[in-house]
Parts: sequence; C-alpha cells; structure tokens
Amino acid sequence: MSMDHSHITVRKHSFLSSAAFGLSAIVITVVVSLTVLVLYGVHLASEKSDQVISLAQGAIHGLPQFRQALPPALSDMLDDRRDPDYCRELGIDARVVTRPGSHGRAQTAVEITNNGTEVVSLLSLRVVLLDENGGLLTESQEWAATPFAADHDWRGPIMPGSRRRFLCSGGHLYDVGPLDEIKAEIEITELRVWNGPETQQGLPGEPAVSVSASALPSEAR
Repeated sequence: MSMDHSHITVRKHSFLSSAAFGLSAIVITVVVSLTVLVLYGVHLASEKSDQVISLAQGAIHGLPQFRQALPPALSDMLDDRRDPDYCRELGIDARVVTRPGSHGRAQTAVEITNNGTEVVSLLSLRVVLLDENGGLLTESQEWAATPFAADHDWRGPIMPGSRRRFLCSGGHLYDVGPLDEIKAEIEITELRVWNGPETQQGLPGEPAVSVSASALPSEAR
C-alpha cells in the first residue's frame, strides 16, 4: 500500500522583501497615528473652543500689565508704534559692490540716514537686484533696525541724525558683469518708531509728573 506524502514548500523572504514589508508596516502605522491625532485635535478644539478664546482674550488684556512688570530697559523696547509716514524722513541708498577676496561675489551695500527727530526701533527692508533690462536677479529680506543690538544682524535702533551702513547678508550674486548695469531697489516692509518718554518718574510711590519748559524757572531754561 502506497502512501502519498504532501510536500510543504517553505519560501524564505529575501532581504529586500523583508525591508519592503517592514517599511510598509511603518508607513501604515504613521498614517494611522496621524489620523488619530488629527481626529482627536478636531474633537478637542470643538469642546475647548470657548476656553481657548477666553484664554486668548485674557492674554491680550494682560499685555499692558505684562509690559509694566518688565524691567525699564525691556519695556522701553516694546513702547513703539507703526509709523509708515516716517519713511519721508529716511534717506536710503543701495548699490552693488564687491570686496577684495570675495571670489567674485557681489553684495548689496545699504546706507540709511535718519533725518528726522524720532528713534527708529524697527525697520525691515526687501532688497531686490535688477539687470539692465529690469529683470529680477535676486531678492533678500534685511533687518536695518531692531529694538536692541546683538549679533546675527540685530543692528539696534537708528538714532535721530545717525547714518547706518551695512552689507546685506542675503541676495548674493556670483560672476556678474559690470556692476554699474545692476540696479538695487529697496522696499520698506515694516517701520516702527519709539514713542519716547513723555513723563518723568518720581520717587517710588509717587505719581509721575509731566515737565514742560514753560513750567521751569527762567534761570533753568
């Protein structure tokens, strides 16, 4: 009597197939996890929307108290206003230059003169370079004035009557032709001026007292 034996074939996965299966499992897991997070976030936002709105309103109403609690040096930095009309008091000039040892790299040199009586606390510029036909070559965003001075393009405020010169950190050109054929244009994208002190602070516990020139004795004028 003969017996038929069934043959069992075992196929081993190669390295590439195993890697493909593992990668597919990871992708599926990530997609499912992100879907769960998004659904939970929508559900949480729908339930907590009133609390989020009230929290934002409380933060906005608390900004003046927060600014008063800061040290004077920091609170003065925040005491400014947007003043687009003050751009008439600013003289801005830009030109393309190259420096020795720059290996043919051209940069934009910007010169700003504050001809007014206000302190410019924030000034951002959009600098574009055009070819002789008016075609755009490159553009960059530069901070010409910041509330305080520090490294990495934090140049500080511009005082009245001051002149500021700097080289743009972005928008470089390489292997350009004659520099006189490249035109630099400046667009002011943000301009804020410092409000300045309006009162003199008295002793601790005393109210601030305004001082005007007409109230001073003639000897002190």
